[in-house]
Amino acid sequence: MDAITAAIVVALANLSKDVIKDSYNALKSAIAKKFGSKSDVVDAIDRLEKKPDSEGRKSTVQEEIEQAKVNEDSEIVKLAQDLLEQLKDQPGGQQVINQQIGTATQSAISATGNASIGSIGGSASPKK
Repeated sequence: MDAITAAIVVALANLSKDVIKDSYNALKSAIAKKFGSKSDVVDAIDRLEKKPDSEGRKSTVQEEIEQAKVNEDSEIVKLAQDLLEQLKDQPGGQQVINQQIGTATQSAISATGNASIGSIGGSASPKK
């Protein structure tokens, strides 16, 4: 799971905390500003907000982020990384992030036979 999808998924479970809500809204606003409020990626995020536990909707968000090349926008990546850092600072935050990544990996393995997880904490590029 890429950093942006992970940040969105984990943040949705923590929106009761103002600092998380503010950072999440900043990330979502930046995505809407860059790709349009009616874009497929924003639509996928809106749908995930309605059913945050849906594995299918999480996968759709990740797919739309990949298709729109959201990970190539340094401002959005920075906002996602900042949000993940704030989530890590919450009680049990690192465990929740790891659990989301693990679930995504297991889903990808069972669906396709292999998985790829982008860098969450740094700027390392995937091996080719």
